[in-house]
Amino acid sequence: MRRKLGFLLGLGIGLPLFAAEKIVSGFIAKGTKWETPVFQRISDQPGPTVVIAGGIHGNEPAGAAAAEQIRHWPIPRGRLVVIPRANIPGLADGTRYLPGEPPALRDLNRQFPKTKGTPEAKGVLAKAIWGFVGGQKPDWVIDLHEGYDFHQINSKSVGSSIIDAKGKAADAVVPKMLAAVNATIADPKKKLVRLRYPVDGSLARAAHERLGAAAMILEPTTKSQPLSLRARQHRVMVHTLLRHLNMAGGGPHVLLPTNTNALRVAVYDAGGVGSSGPRNLNRILGGMKNVLFRRVGAEDIRDGVLAQFDLAIFPGGSGSKQAAALDAKGRSVVKAFVKGGGGYIGICAGSYLAASNYKWSLGISNHKTYCETIDLPNIGRKSMWYRGPSATVKMELTDAGRKILGEKIGPFDVRYQNGPIMSPMGVKGLGEFRTLAHFRSEVSRYDPQKGTMVNTPAIITGDFGKGRVFCISPHPESSRSLHKLMENAIRWTAQRE
Repeated sequence: MRRKLGFLLGLGIGLPLFAAEKIVSGFIAKGTKWETPVFQRISDQPGPTVVIAGGIHGNEPAGAAAAEQIRHWPIPRGRLVVIPRANIPGLADGTRYLPGEPPALRDLNRQFPKTKGTPEAKGVLAKAIWGFVGGQKPDWVIDLHEGYDFHQINSKSVGSSIIDAKGKAADAVVPKMLAAVNATIADPKKKLVRLRYPVDGSLARAAHERLGAAAMILEPTTKSQPLSLRARQHRVMVHTLLRHLNMAGGGPHVLLPTNTNALRVAVYDAGGVGSSGPRNLNRILGGMKNVLFRRVGAEDIRDGVLAQFDLAIFPGGSGSKQAAALDAKGRSVVKAFVKGGGGYIGICAGSYLAASNYKWSLGISNHKTYCETIDLPNIGRKSMWYRGPSATVKMELTDAGRKILGEKIGPFDVRYQNGPIMSPMGVKGLGEFRTLAHFRSEVSRYDPQKGTMVNTPAIITGDFGKGRVFCISPHPESSRSLHKLMENAIRWTAQRE
C-alpha cells in the first residue's frame, strides 16, 4: 500500500507548490574523486541567493543530513543553492579531513582564500567549491558544521554556537535564529550562543570578505546528542533565516521530497536507542535500491514527520526509555501512523516497545514478554528479561518466515542481547501474531530462565489497523550475512513486497 504525503499545514510541514519554481542539479569537481552534487531551487520571483553547504568536515554528518533535507524545501522567491555533501570521501570515512591529502591541504575548511592571502583557494575540491560559490553571487553563505562539546560548558569547543561575520544583515537575524533553536533546548548550559569571527581560511569567512556575502557557521554539538537532534537544530536555524528573508515556503521539518516513488524509511535514533543500531541500519538501507531514509527523534515524531514515511524502525536499546522519550503524545502518534497504514519494525527494544503487557508500551502487537521479577536465593530480586551480555544463539525460520524473509533452511547464528521472549498476550480486538522464526538455542543468567527461550518466537508479525507490525527479538541487522533478511523484512513491512 502506498501512503500519500498530504498537506500538513497544521503540523508546520505544509508543502505549497510554486508553479514557476525550477529545480536544477549538477556537480562540483565533476570527473574527480571529489565530485559532489549540488542542487538549486530557483523561483521566478526576485529575492536573495542563499548558498548552504554541509559535510565540509566528514566527521560532522548532521550538517550533511540537514542540508540533504533542506534542499527539498520549496521557496516562493529568490534562489536556494545547496551543496549537501561537500566532502563525500571524508563523510564515507567519518574523518574531518580530505582523505589522502597532505597535512597542509587536508582540512577543507582552511583552504579558502585567507584574509591576508591571495584570492585563490588551495586544492582541487576547495578551488572547485570556491569557483562555484563565487559564480552564484551569493547574498548569504551558511556552512553547517558540528562542535564536539557545548561552548558554555567547555569554551575550547565552538559546539552549540552560531559563528558569524560582522554586519547589519547578520545582526538582524542571528538573535532570531538563536531564539528559535534555544526555545527547543531545556538546559540553559546547552543553549546556543553567538560567536565571532569565522576562522581564517573557512568558506564562511572567505565568502564574507571576498564576495561580500552575509555568512555564518552553524555549530550544534555532537556530545551525547543524536544525529536527528543535531540535524533538527540546523533545520530550525536555517528555516528561521529563510523566514526572515521571506523565502520559507513550508515548515522546518520537511525531510523528504514529495514527488518520489521511493520507499521512505524513518529510523528512530533518539532517547533509549543504542549507538550501533542506527549505524547498522544505515548500512542496510544505504545498500537498498529506491529507498530514502532519515534519522528521526522524539520531537520530530511529535511534530508529525512520520506522515512523510512508509515505515518506521525502532532499533535496540531500552524499550521503556524509548517510550519515555516519546511520551504519551509521541506514542499516540506512532500508533496512529501504524493504524493508518504505516509499517513498524521493532528490533529488540523496539519489540518491547510494540508489546501489550506494559503500561508504557504501544500495544500494537498482541504479545507479552517474559519479564517476571523473582526472588533468588542469595541473590535478591531480579527481573528475568536480563540474560547477560551479547551472545550468539541459533534461530530458524518457519515456513511463513521463509516466504517473507528468504529461503534460509535450518538453524543459523544470530546475535542476541536481551531481546524479548515473546508469547501471546490475548488482547481482545487485536489480531494474533504469526511466528516467522523460532529460537533454537538460548542464553540464561539465572536458573528460572533456563528452558524459557528455546523454541519461543524470535520474529513475529501482525496487523494493527491498516499497518503491519514486525517484531524481532535478536539483532540480525548487526550481521552482514543477514542483511538480505532485513531488506526483505523492510520491504514486506512497508507493503512493498
